[in-house]
Amino acid sequence: MSHILIVEDEPVIRGALRKLLVRHEHSVAEADSVEQAREQHLNQFDLIISDLRLPGEPGTALIDNAGTTPVLIMTSYASLRSAVDAMRQGAVDYIPKPFDHDEMLLAVERVLKEGRLNRGNRALRRDMERSYPVHNMIGDSDAMQELKHRIHRVGPTNTPVLIMGESGTGKELTARALHEQSERAGGPLISVQCAALPKNLQLTELFGDEDSAGRIEEADGGTLFLDEVGELNSDVQSRLLTLLTHHEIHRQGSLSPRKVDVRILASSQLDLPGRVAEGHFRQDLYYRLNVMELTLPPLRDRQDDLQSLANALLARGCEKLNRHDLYFTDAARQAMVGYSWPGNVRELENVIERAIILTEEDGIGPSQLGLNPNRTPQRVSRASLDPSEDLSLEDYFTRFVMENQDSMTETELAQKLGISRKSLWERRQRLGIPRKKAGGRR
Repeated sequence: MSHILIVEDEPVIRGALRKLLVRHEHSVAEADSVEQAREQHLNQFDLIISDLRLPGEPGTALIDNAGTTPVLIMTSYASLRSAVDAMRQGAVDYIPKPFDHDEMLLAVERVLKEGRLNRGNRALRRDMERSYPVHNMIGDSDAMQELKHRIHRVGPTNTPVLIMGESGTGKELTARALHEQSERAGGPLISVQCAALPKNLQLTELFGDEDSAGRIEEADGGTLFLDEVGELNSDVQSRLLTLLTHHEIHRQGSLSPRKVDVRILASSQLDLPGRVAEGHFRQDLYYRLNVMELTLPPLRDRQDDLQSLANALLARGCEKLNRHDLYFTDAARQAMVGYSWPGNVRELENVIERAIILTEEDGIGPSQLGLNPNRTPQRVSRASLDPSEDLSLEDYFTRFVMENQDSMTETELAQKLGISRKSLWERRQRLGIPRKKAGGRR
């Protein structure tokens, strides 16, 4: 569902165009002049259709105020000169009046499709640096075969999917696979790291405000992936329920609903049923999101896939770091098999990238991998944080967070460590450090 503004001073023409667009399931707002149109926050629309000749300023005057919103010009003076002038000023296209209904609809759909593709490209560029290190879901273990089968079945539908699994198991990769197998593959896939959003900014970030669109509107025509959905506050949960039920949202500060066409995928490593029982997550929203649940197996349960994953990550890492082809020694492969991988595939990626940087030979051995089968994040006492102790930065980070997270909020932890809250969350994910159970300070 797209949101279109019609700017036309003749009520009969404006009314006919509104009925035509509404009949084809578009949401429509109206104005009879450029001045009146500017009162409606032009960048909230997906398309502006404006007459060229209006009382006061011409329709092309809206172009400079519309931001990224395309402006389609209508004109009774459909000369080549007026068309060229409008296009030179930035109009996306022009259409002569009186307009043919089919011609108008074709023009509208073309412009809207281009807008969706542009949003998709922008989202892809944003996500390239965070994209998972493999292009396909690698692995032929029984657990992965079952997961691929379920993705193949549910991918082409519009059904909400809840993706469960430990940190680093590939929840975002699974969301991408679902999106690519759907009819929405040509639209944007917008990923939102919910745990990285400050609680007081979650509504604005997702739903937008009067001046700008939120992440949900950016996903219109495509897919919205809410990573760690259990971290959203109660107000956002309530509005998400409205979105899933009525397919509409309200921007912050706006009384007018906006129809959006978006598929919701969500993930969590938290115990969502437990959070529901404790009153921290809405039960009705949980059932709306959990129409289909996909549970991702941890890497320790995918021993049959470990070598193929490691080889793929090694090849990609060598390309990324501009190294000639390397290989794992037999001892390195045995070390990988004997390790429990608490950080799952993400930890495997980081270990291999570090080994590529450290190795000076063609063969990567156990020393370059640096795996310690007995090293898992442990709760330590404050006294054990001895600054004279020889700790790596990762070890110090892990121990500091595990020691202090019950007495500090995430914001306080980030401040003490001298990093942003987003960086804190990303390091938790990379190192496989769980957040404290619900009921502690947030």
